[in-house]
Amino acid sequence: MADLLPLFLNLTGRTVLLVGGGPVAASKLGQLVAAGASVRVVAPEVRDEIEGLARSLEPDGSTPGNAHLTPGNAHLPTITIARRAFAPADLEGVWLVVAAAIPEVNREVAEAAERLHLFVNAVDDPANASAYLSGVVRRDGVTLAISTSGDAPALTSLLREGLDAMLPRELGAWVEEARLERAEWRKERVPMQERKPRLLRALNALYRASVERPSFGDAISSSGASIDPVGGALERGPRVPWLSGPEDSWL
Repeated sequence: MADLLPLFLNLTGRTVLLVGGGPVAASKLGQLVAAGASVRVVAPEVRDEIEGLARSLEPDGSTPGNAHLTPGNAHLPTITIARRAFAPADLEGVWLVVAAAIPEVNREVAEAAERLHLFVNAVDDPANASAYLSGVVRRDGVTLAISTSGDAPALTSLLREGLDAMLPRELGAWVEEARLERAEWRKERVPMQERKPRLLRALNALYRASVERPSFGDAISSSGASIDPVGGALERGPRVPWLSGPEDSWL
């Protein structure tokens, strides 16, 4: 298989077909709803949690699953359920297909979707998949996705947990600092090649401030000296130990 193209999809208000009604389908349904999709579930039998989530998204739904939704939003996620076998006509008007059924049904879905140039995520069934849902870390506006091309989902999960543990607890502050820096770059017309060093200097300053606080804990720890990537002056104290690479000649 050729290298996969990492891609983030905006599914808000767009229709996704979910074929299957078992525990695997239920787990994928939660991800699709969190992405704001309008999900069509097609399966002869549907688990209670799928029905419960569908009810929670109705206008008068009162379950905790509906608590994060904003009243009046024209693109609230929705779930419709058809208790029957898959039919090719179910693909009409959808943007993405998730096949979470037995391999025979997944194959039928994949063949029908291929004719319509639709991507299919066949859960734990890479032979019938053309798209792969990844292990995802979401925190403070940052999204990290890890994939093993559907071949090693357990490894994907372990890598996701490892990356999640490495991220700083103050990641939200990092995101805000990057936004402020970007506004300054645009105002000052800072050349592209100077932006990354400036951002690293700003993040290292946040890092030094955070490690001096007992509440920071031991998520990341390092100490020593580093070179100021902008001014060239030697800086003493901790810096982010993993926020650089061999290609960063300005370190």
